[in-house]
Amino acid sequence: MIRAVLFDLFDTLVDLPWTELPRHRVGGRSIPTTAGVIHAALRRHAEVDFETFAKALADVDRLRGLERAAEGHEFPTLERFARLLSRLAIPDPAGVLAGELTEAHMGVLVGLARAPAHHAALLTTLRRRVRLGLCSNWSWTPSALAILENTRLRESFDALAISHDVGLRKPRPEIFRAALSQLGVEPHEALHVGDNLAADVVGAAALGIGTVWLTRRVPDLAAARARTPEARPDWTISDLAELDAILAGDAGTQR
Repeated sequence: MIRAVLFDLFDTLVDLPWTELPRHRVGGRSIPTTAGVIHAALRRHAEVDFETFAKALADVDRLRGLERAAEGHEFPTLERFARLLSRLAIPDPAGVLAGELTEAHMGVLVGLARAPAHHAALLTTLRRRVRLGLCSNWSWTPSALAILENTRLRESFDALAISHDVGLRKPRPEIFRAALSQLGVEPHEALHVGDNLAADVVGAAALGIGTVWLTRRVPDLAAARARTPEARPDWTISDLAELDAILAGDAGTQR
């Protein structure tokens, strides 16, 4: 019997429409990015031209991205900007400036995030039947909490496992175990719902958690399956409203 449902956050419960970010030229390309906001916050403390700033940030992200991919460790936003300031030789012994850059960057994303209109009521209904937990890869917990509050989703959760706090990212088992421990359930008593086959489906299935692949924000299902052929979701749904039938035992397994 299913006693708990875990949810991924982004592209599952809430959406971050990255294309709505301001566009800036970075590395010779015009891209949607928070770089302009971060640079403006930095310029209040140090004279750094945008090109120098953008190159340093890209170098930090590239080097740490390789480390994170190999280790499965989270790269906290505060650490990201501390490394940026070190690369730019800007002193920040107390971490105050790194905190300001984090607030500037995450403030934009918090303002951009939104949830489909029916999600708040849906979670309220589901919570009458099972316990609910969040299991999310995200590099700064305060912004995840702010997004949950802004979208009226926070009150529905009995457990929160965010990679910034756990230190490890999905598909690592530790973050799933953290959520299960808070909920007081065993893996076979839980479902995990997410959009990413590698992180959400393969990661949860490895622990024996039932898996639900949400395709609402997946642009090309065939391409996603080709990238992660080992993923075998127990159910595939296009809207979270379909969870009710799964929990009621009325939905067949969809591969």
